[in-house]
Amino acid sequence: METLKFKTNVNCGGCIATVTPHLNQVKGIAKWSVNTSTPLKVLTVESTGLDPEVIIETLKSAGYKADLMS
Repeated sequence: METLKFKTNVNCGGCIATVTPHLNQVKGIAKWSVNTSTPLKVLTVESTGLDPEVIIETLKSAGYKADLMS
């Protein structure tokens, strides 16, 4: 299992509700969460062999930004 972290602009519960169906349909994601209480709004994704670009494009299609954190 690999853990990926992304800086996002997912700011609130409503934003999470918007991205939920998008992220839940991505094959390879075991679980995910967004910490909206920090300035970076970190999305943490646990996955198996998933290209980070898939997450970035998935959030983009939902109207949000995601930048992979190193």
